[in-house]
Amino acid sequence: MHTAPIPYPHDVSDGHVVLRPHRMSDAPAIAEAVRESVATVGRWQDWCHAGYSEADATTWIDICRRHWLTGEGNEFLVFDAITDTLLGGMGVNHLNHEHRFANLGYWVRESAQGKGIATRAGRLAARFALETVAVSRLEIVAAHDNLASRRTAERIGGSFEGILRNRLVLKGISVDAAMYSIVTDQPADAHIRSIST
Repeated sequence: MHTAPIPYPHDVSDGHVVLRPHRMSDAPAIAEAVRESVATVGRWQDWCHAGYSEADATTWIDICRRHWLTGEGNEFLVFDAITDTLLGGMGVNHLNHEHRFANLGYWVRESAQGKGIATRAGRLAARFALETVAVSRLEIVAAHDNLASRRTAERIGGSFEGILRNRLVLKGISVDAAMYSIVTDQPADAHIRSIST
């Protein structure tokens, strides 16, 4: 597993969606997408609220860029490959270098939900995590009642491992979460094919 910084990739796309690292110029689009999505994403993510500002987005971009440089994580924005419209975010984060695992997190703006965006982007991110970051285990943790996120985890290729009690905190309340994983327990090329179909 890489412990040194990974160069920014330039070709993470399936022809429908594109994943790329954050740029400072993305702040206005991120803020707009977040505020649009309070009723859906905001139900499961405390950072998604009606007062989310460009300054909040800039702070987040700074964190993302720092994590790339320090090897703590690899956060992407998801864009439409044709229109270059911002669709959401996708991250390979909470990297554990000693045991070679990471978390896969994702969100899709409200106007782009229900179109398979998270599944497409998640498969690209999983490939990046397994091939480039070289993790041997990728975890997806979703609130127990977040059925849309759990279905996405399954479509990405995650195997359900169980319910973790009080694993997440939402709106100040501890809630149970479902754990999914993608692991390298078979030849790498076969595994990548399985999550790419």
